Amino acid sequence: MPVVKASKFKPPFFFSNTHLQTIYPALFRKVKGVNYQREQLELSDGDFLDLDFSKTGSRKLVIVLHGLEGSADRHYVLGMVKRFNLGGWDGLGVNFRGCGGNPNRLARTYHSGASEDLEEIIQYVAGKEEYETIAIIGFSLGGNITLKYIGEQGDRLPAKVACAVAFSVPVHLESASYELAKWQNKIYMDRFMRSLKTKIKSRESIIGDHVDLTKVYASKSFLDFDQHYTAPVHGFSSAIDYWTKSSALQFLPNIRIPSLLVNAQDDSFLSQQCYPGDVASANENFHFEAPANGGHVGFYVSDQQGFLWSENRAYEFCDALVPH
Repeated sequence: MPVVKASKFKPPFFFSNTHLQTIYPALFRKVKGVNYQREQLELSDGDFLDLDFSKTGSRKLVIVLHGLEGSADRHYVLGMVKRFNLGGWDGLGVNFRGCGGNPNRLARTYHSGASEDLEEIIQYVAGKEEYETIAIIGFSLGGNITLKYIGEQGDRLPAKVACAVAFSVPVHLESASYELAKWQNKIYMDRFMRSLKTKIKSRESIIGDHVDLTKVYASKSFLDFDQHYTAPVHGFSSAIDYWTKSSALQFLPNIRIPSLLVNAQDDSFLSQQCYPGDVASANENFHFEAPANGGHVGFYVSDQQGFLWSENRAYEFCDALVPH
């Protein structure tokens, strides 16, 4: 069965605290040596994505998707790209709409269910004759999009897409949103709200006709924000409708390529519904691993080269599946 019973991730005792695992690498880790070349992908709806390539001349490409209010420059994206570069893969750090330093053109932006944007990225890179094999790695929100996309596609997934790995993923968005609203996560929620509202403030002239900005700026949780901004701007009837239709959990049984989800048991962002061991037991393509520790997008134990456990885990999972 593809449930990993004994995870090999074991942080030192003094580094096992969930909040330390979550916060320390985000604030203090620096990854050097990744040289991006940017390409702008024009989307079918008139918007665009900033795609950052790190090329080694390989026929294999790893696509890395960041989390909420992240970018291709975040340490966890850079570290993953660098690990795959070292193993002989090209890397692509995706910047979701408005996350690459250039404001996007439309009122809509990225969200947890925006798998249509990933589909256009896959079509773009799969159409490049230089690549024979594609792997997708997603973190948190980007992980939900990854798993939703490959599950939606099922047998229709382009043949070049060989594998996928996702870390710290709220595959059941409604219950995870309620977890993030709890007092122990206030520091994270406040930071997300500030960042999201700042981005909206800079685009009021585009967004103003679509939402009640007073209610958006008064939002204190994802329930408020998704009800008053995400849902109306992206065609959902409510926050619940958005969460229900966008959660990757319902698409996991239809995954048809080797895929791995790693969610730490101490991840304070996640609910019990985000640990789908039962789905992994029933789908030979879907592997699930739940280390006791790791926090949210943490897994902070570095090797002699400075790579995190998560980076080595993803590389080893994917590289073992492709011809050499």
